[in-house]
This record gives sequence, structure tokens and C-alpha cells, in this order.
Amino acid sequence: METKDESLDRTESMDPYLEPYIAKYDQWLSKGQISFSSKVIPVFESLDAQQWVLPTDQALELLRNARSVALSNCRCRTHYGRCDKPLDVCLFLNEFGDRFVAKGEARYISLSEAARVLKKANESGLVHMSLYMPDHELAALCSCCSCCCHDMQIAKSYGRKHIMVRSEYVAVTDVALCIHCGECVERCPFDARSLGDGQMAYDAAACYGCGLCVTVCPVEATIMQPRQS
Repeated sequence: METKDESLDRTESMDPYLEPYIAKYDQWLSKGQISFSSKVIPVFESLDAQQWVLPTDQALELLRNARSVALSNCRCRTHYGRCDKPLDVCLFLNEFGDRFVAKGEARYISLSEAARVLKKANESGLVHMSLYMPDHELAALCSCCSCCCHDMQIAKSYGRKHIMVRSEYVAVTDVALCIHCGECVERCPFDARSLGDGQMAYDAAACYGCGLCVTVCPVEATIMQPRQS
């Protein structure tokens, strides 16, 4: 029996762009070919050296382990066009990237150029996410917005939160240092932060650990810490 978290909202018509993604994920999940579709990765700048304890979960380390990296425009933002975030931020790895290069839809890039792409994505407020294929093969490292990304829309709008996994980190805010400027509220794509009556409120349970809030805090009131559960 479907749970509320696992079922679609049947009262809303299905977005035809998202429908094939959901059908594909359901098939892979039912066959045990994937445990999840995507995983949030914290931006490197949000972690200090002492917290760099799981390097394989960080974006650059994932790219270093790849045979090749190809850069392509974001298919979701190209389709929806709901924001002015940069398009050229999707990084496809190995055989997955080879297919797009062969079709003329991507080009191979160096690790240093990939690092510049990730930096641009962070500055633009995009969430780094690793995307997986059957047999848990890492296929891509995308930089996503909540208004266009297929996985973020499926998780937030259709109750399929289980397809997108949180990072091993969570944001922690020192309320004594916080000046309630609202910068982190605007950056949070998971609605974990809100501003009301001049006070910032934070719901740690809603945090996916992307680290975007850390990189804009003017007083360094927010840091990333390893998630306890």
C-alpha cells in the first residue's frame, strides 16, 4: 500500500515532462536497481578542512574519480525556463557523458574547468546533486534549482521525497550570532528557513545539507556539521 510520502498527489494533473522520470524511477526502484535517484552534495566552500571527513561525497572528489567529464546545458532549465540561473552547469561522467558528446549535446572539459563550473553554480544559488543510473552507477553531477529540476520537483510537489537523499551534513545556526538579515532564507531551496517579524526561523529537519546558506552568511553564524541521524 502506498504511503502519503510515496504516492503521487492524485488531485493534480501530472506534468508531462516529469511523468517519464517518475515511471523510470518507479521501475528501477521496484527492481532494486537503485536505492535513490539523486543525492545532495554540500558545496565545498561550506566545509572547513576539519569537516572534510567524507571526501567521496564531495563534488570535486567525485569528478576526480571519473574517467571523463563532459559539460552540457541543464535540460530541465532549458525546458522550463522559470529562472535566470546559468544553463551550462551539468556535468556528465564517463559513458553517460560519452553519449551526449557523440550527439553534440556536450563537450569534454578538464577538472579545473569543472571546478569553475561548480563555483559559478554555487554563486548562483544552485544545489549540487549526484544523479544515479541502474546498479547505482554515478552518471552526472548537476547543479539544480527547485523551480526546474525534475528530481526536486518530484520530491517536493509529488511527495516522492525518498528519491532524493540528504547529504551527510546539516546546517547549524548560532542564533546568538545571527543578525536575521534573511540572506540564507533566500538561498535555501528546501524551505528550511523563513523570516517573520524580523526573525529568522530554521527547521533543521527540512535541511538537505547543500551548504548554500553557509556561503552567504555575512557573520558566519551558520556552519555545516556531520549529520547525526
